[in-house]
Amino acid sequence: MNHHCRREADRRYAQEQSPKICYPPSFMVTHPAPLPSDEQDSRIKGILEWLAVTHGRAQGADDADPLLRQLMLLRDSPTPGPQRIKLLDLLYGHCEQIVRSELPRLKDIALPITRRQRQRVRILLDLLEAIAQDYFNTLAELFDPQGSNSPKMPHLSLRRAMDAIAWQIRIYHLIAAPTAPGLWQQLHTAFRTARRLGVHRQTSGVSATSIQDVYTATLLAAIAQPASFSSAELQFIADYIASCIPGLELDENLPAASDAIFWIDPSKDFPAHALVRRTPASEKEILYFSCHQIALTARQHREKLIHGSTAEQLCLPAFAATHAGLGVLNRLANLWGLPTKRKFPRRRQSYRALLCAGIDHLWQLSKTPDQPPGSSEWMVINESPDGYSLMHMTGETDELRVGDIVAIQALGDRAEADHTWHVCIIRWAISENPEHIEIGLQLLAARAIAAEIAHPDELEGGSVNALLLPETPPLRPHQALVLPTGLLRENTRRIVVLVERNNLEIREVQATHLNEQTSSVEVFSVLPDDSP
Repeated sequence: MNHHCRREADRRYAQEQSPKICYPPSFMVTHPAPLPSDEQDSRIKGILEWLAVTHGRAQGADDADPLLRQLMLLRDSPTPGPQRIKLLDLLYGHCEQIVRSELPRLKDIALPITRRQRQRVRILLDLLEAIAQDYFNTLAELFDPQGSNSPKMPHLSLRRAMDAIAWQIRIYHLIAAPTAPGLWQQLHTAFRTARRLGVHRQTSGVSATSIQDVYTATLLAAIAQPASFSSAELQFIADYIASCIPGLELDENLPAASDAIFWIDPSKDFPAHALVRRTPASEKEILYFSCHQIALTARQHREKLIHGSTAEQLCLPAFAATHAGLGVLNRLANLWGLPTKRKFPRRRQSYRALLCAGIDHLWQLSKTPDQPPGSSEWMVINESPDGYSLMHMTGETDELRVGDIVAIQALGDRAEADHTWHVCIIRWAISENPEHIEIGLQLLAARAIAAEIAHPDELEGGSVNALLLPETPPLRPHQALVLPTGLLRENTRRIVVLVERNNLEIREVQATHLNEQTSSVEVFSVLPDDSP
């Protein structure tokens, strides 16, 4: 065999033996045109000088655009593989600083986010998209039989590509926006590649988390219905999953019978489906996982906090011990451990309605229903017996928060004769751009009565505005009390309720059961308190 034939045989053998990597659909390897050595050295030197000047001073999204320009400069330079990876790793470190400094700024934003906020976020998302793509390109170079003699170490490149994708998904959740098309499919593809290479459980010296940890943490946050939590609650959920949740196992085989089974189709651009809601096609390459244990963990953490343990003793984020944190843990335990089918079908609608938000505004509204304070106008786009989906039309939305109490009144042909205001909780919010926001409402009651509450042992503190909801059997057999979060606990007795209607009514009740708990309000079932 001559020398040329031997080289060709060796090349084919290497190609057959190299691991099969599945890249995202948009993946394409491009090789920059050759540059004169002086110009190439100048570009590399420029990148290094920029990194030296900006080291340690990343201030958030304001630094994302200059970093993106350096990344594009590296992309257009025909730098040898090992040197390209080293430079990319340095740029990635700067990107990580920017992301970690920017995420806390998204904790308490109003929806829809402003045009300026969205522009900052857009630059950051563009940077993370470019970082992920360049690490995928690095993988192609590592396993190209005709490429350079680069060390074949795909773990770190895959891990950082997945980090960049996971950060993008998290940012979309924080700003209540739909994830970009193809993003979930990229994450599935990267994880599937890591599994095929056998590096999905591998950890590096700089991090104790594996590729599988990054993947499953992102999945858990997504199946917890992020649109139904405020940005501050989402930050807590991310911290809780990262530090307090046991590892999640993925398997091609269906787990034992459980209400908490979810499945993933890696070929689809979707996070995961609950098995009780949808079954996978039999011919698909499906991954299954059970959330039974993590749901049990969340429930146990909540019970221990309620019975006196501190967040520090349980190694939990401090937010967990707040009333809002207890509510999040309860909802996580249900969302992960008891996913349910939709109770009622939605009916498409197209009529306008007024919306009044916030417990203080609703308190005033129940006294003067013809003079709604701070109301805005919305279009009802679908409804069911237990709620509505609305699209914003006109009016201010600065005070809207997921989990807050609102009231809605139909307009036009759908207006009711007595101009009833239906009381609801905001369950989710989605905003695709600064001029657009949609919200989902869960119906609580057809009306509310303004009330003031006080506790006999704390009369010096004055009274607090609250709402009294009438019983609605069989869903709610007793009256309910709506009040700001953190004022009462279950089984609190001797609560004085003042109701001003035709005359002043004074009642003494006990809070028997916590029906709803969000970062804004709590809803307790109440009964007359006949105790001496």
